[in-house]
Amino acid sequence: MCDGRPVEADCRPGESLLTVLREHLGITAVKDGCAPQGQCGCCTVWIDGEPRVACVTPAERVAGRTVTTPAGLDPDRRDRLAGALLATGGSQCGFCTPGIVMRLAAMLDRGRSGRTDVDRALAAHLCRCTGWQTIVEAVGVVTEPPPPRALDAATARATAETGGPQTVALGVPLGAGGFADDGAPRDALVAVPLPPGVDPESVGARAAAGAWWVVDETLTEARVRAGKVQGRRTTREVEPPLAPPPVDAPPHAVRLATSWVEPAYLEPDASWCAPDGTPATPLANGGAFGGKQGSLAPAAARELADRLGRPVRVVYSREDTVRLGPKRPPIAATAWVDGDRVRIRGRVANADWSGPAATGPADLDAEWITVSVPGPPVGAARAARWAEEAVLVAGARHAAGLAPEGSLAARVTGPTGAIGDARVHVDPARGVITRVEVQVDAGDPLDDVVLRSYCIGATHMALGWVCTEGLAVDPETGAVLDLTIRSFGIVRPAVVPPVDVTIVAGDGPPRAQASDAVFAAVAAATWNALADLDRGHPDRWPAVRTGPGRALRR
Repeated sequence: MCDGRPVEADCRPGESLLTVLREHLGITAVKDGCAPQGQCGCCTVWIDGEPRVACVTPAERVAGRTVTTPAGLDPDRRDRLAGALLATGGSQCGFCTPGIVMRLAAMLDRGRSGRTDVDRALAAHLCRCTGWQTIVEAVGVVTEPPPPRALDAATARATAETGGPQTVALGVPLGAGGFADDGAPRDALVAVPLPPGVDPESVGARAAAGAWWVVDETLTEARVRAGKVQGRRTTREVEPPLAPPPVDAPPHAVRLATSWVEPAYLEPDASWCAPDGTPATPLANGGAFGGKQGSLAPAAARELADRLGRPVRVVYSREDTVRLGPKRPPIAATAWVDGDRVRIRGRVANADWSGPAATGPADLDAEWITVSVPGPPVGAARAARWAEEAVLVAGARHAAGLAPEGSLAARVTGPTGAIGDARVHVDPARGVITRVEVQVDAGDPLDDVVLRSYCIGATHMALGWVCTEGLAVDPETGAVLDLTIRSFGIVRPAVVPPVDVTIVAGDGPPRAQASDAVFAAVAAATWNALADLDRGHPDRWPAVRTGPGRALRR
């Protein structure tokens, strides 16, 4: 039984329940974020009333059992959960939330709703967008009808924050955000990227969009033929690949070296196209933090469809996304206050940061040298360059005793004129971050709920960037060694400090990407907070890892 009706599926031995649901039954509300790692929770369903991750559940194990997806939940309970997530901003792109809805529904059915219960439930999930807090808040308002809102204004603010199409609606938390692969014909050919080290001729791969693709009738057959790389986690430590250039800097100068950082958007790259058609965008309901701007999926779908005369789906696995997707480039820099100016001398891996920055204080003198090092591709990461410069400026001023409004505060103005202020509170006795205060000026906010949610999500991402996130990369080959979604160091819900957001209601027009300014401000304030805890700015990121005795814990 599936969602209250008997179903049969003719599947291959070893196929997962997720494959049966999406590929055979067309139930696209169940998402594939990491299959078959079982680490993101996007494919969570109920089996005989118990939440289970479908991507690691063999289909043969559910024969004769009852499977429930979001469509099979009690409609009132399902819509109240979706409405609560909508009311708090607990769903942005909506890729992770169908699985979270299933998990929370099971938790609430057992009469559990305390913070410890919610943390335990969410530990099986990953959300990159919201920063968790708004999801936790949603549990507290499930029994209340959502307040009326102008969802067109909410959609406008969400679109302004992502820089791409974004929808705010009741169906989004339930997976109806219009993701590229969800709308593809299930009888289309499927193309998957050829893994490294595989001879294209040996598997009959086809060249398109500057890469090699294995094309077959089904996703399972394409991945089997390609020899899909399975996720792995290395024991190698995350190490910055660069050192700051030698400079004659004063004693109060700060130094920082960072590692490769994975954008970690939840929906792997996907597209589909009919012959002579327009390919579906992989940015269907979110901006992927800049990580999908150069995705090969649309061009490959169009080229293969035209050549083969049939619709073609291009579907990345999580491992494909990590291997092929651009990362935040590592930097290594020194910054110091020199009279009325802040000077930065730095190196950046494989990215051209020459010339003036997109934004920055008028008294900034920054010079960047591009260094070619083995590593994954780099791209238009969130607030790339100007966030790094904002952090270095704030750190230099802090070290020189010039931090504005207290040692743990930072203010950043983004390229659109949006302003983010952040203050990170710490408990020196325990050595932990206890709370983050954020103030944002985005002009006309359009929708406070959406803007607040994006600012909390940006805070979560900034805390991870400074404290816990990084990728282990082979220094000789440049290959990413961490291919599991849990190896990226994304901060878990149980240790995220409370985030207080104040929205300044500006009189001017809406300013886009205000949460990017918050991201940079929180990163700067966090670095300064760690400096106060550790008697000096940590000279490399990630600076800590979550766990006992670390800065992020409760």
